[in-house]
Amino acid sequence: MANRTYALTEIVGTSPESIDDAIRNAVSRAHQTIRHLDWFEVTDIRGHVRDGDVRHFQVTLKVGFRLEDSPVD
Repeated sequence: MANRTYALTEIVGTSPESIDDAIRNAVSRAHQTIRHLDWFEVTDIRGHVRDGDVRHFQVTLKVGFRLEDSPVD
């Protein structure tokens, strides 16, 4: 594996459907504004409950992106 340098940022994805959708929403949105997005780590999962039903999912992610001057394989 080549030497690379990454930066981390934290984002929160949401979805009324599922945890998986919340993750995918977050990664998809981050991809629109962060170049060289290479990986993510789920750091927290929360949900909103109303009247005994799960109504919304929130997932906190750390996303790693390769810095511009890092070489590409």
